[in-house]
Amino acid sequence: MRILIAPDKFKGSLTSEQVAGIIAAGLREVLPDAVIDTMPIADGGEGTASAISQACGGEKIICAAHDAVGREIEAEYFWLGDRATAVMEMSAAAGLWRIAPEERDLLQADTFGVGEMMKDAIGRGGKEILIGLGGSATNEGGFGMAQALGFQFLANEHEVESAAEVRNLARIKAPPHALGATIVAAVDVKNPLLGPRGATRTFGPQKGGSPEQLEILEAGLKQLADVAATDLGCDFRDTPGAGAAGGLGFGLMTFCGATIRSGFDLVAESIGLEAAIAKADIVVTGEGRLD
Repeated sequence: MRILIAPDKFKGSLTSEQVAGIIAAGLREVLPDAVIDTMPIADGGEGTASAISQACGGEKIICAAHDAVGREIEAEYFWLGDRATAVMEMSAAAGLWRIAPEERDLLQADTFGVGEMMKDAIGRGGKEILIGLGGSATNEGGFGMAQALGFQFLANEHEVESAAEVRNLARIKAPPHALGATIVAAVDVKNPLLGPRGATRTFGPQKGGSPEQLEILEAGLKQLADVAATDLGCDFRDTPGAGAAGGLGFGLMTFCGATIRSGFDLVAESIGLEAAIAKADIVVTGEGRLD
């Protein structure tokens, strides 16, 4: 008998690797002759980079970056050298897990550190970046990430410095050189950028945003989309997944030419899940929380 154990994380309790190991240990006690394979999975949120790296033999990279409130940190991602591909999660830099509840401030939080991680990977010779969107502490449409990559956001010739100021945006200046890497963003939601199902209304309250802050942030995302449509000639505000990670999905499409993909589909394809299932007699999966 061949058993495949392919769980997602039990959020807040166990990683997908821990879940798989515990289930495997239990099955080995009662089925000592079974062939048991473990294949942790993810859906674009936390654990996505680890799942792909574990299956593909990635090298862990540590780079200097900033968290969502501007503190210097060390962020990690994975490097697949044979493919010149970096696999990362935006939450490694701008994740809510890094910010204590009393430190949360959506009007100031940004994704600059995500751009720093991307720059590090490109400087390493990266030709492709797979980035999981989820667990963000931000709601600024990826403008901080774009700033780190050389974009300028101007309001009356003064550079926009925070999410609170994006509603005053008047002009976007693109850097002279293209990014030089293909970006694939893995998402587990289909929310657009704006409106009742958008980034601000759906996820802002979960990140500590007050009703007054949410009004400011929604106005900022609308202004960002309007100015990008004029200055950059693209408008992804209604694209499914644009609202992921506080609008970072929108930002990656707008400023980096990224492709949005289902996180589960990307992980399954990268780790060879379909072929592993075909070999198995029994598949054990799961997702949830134990507390």
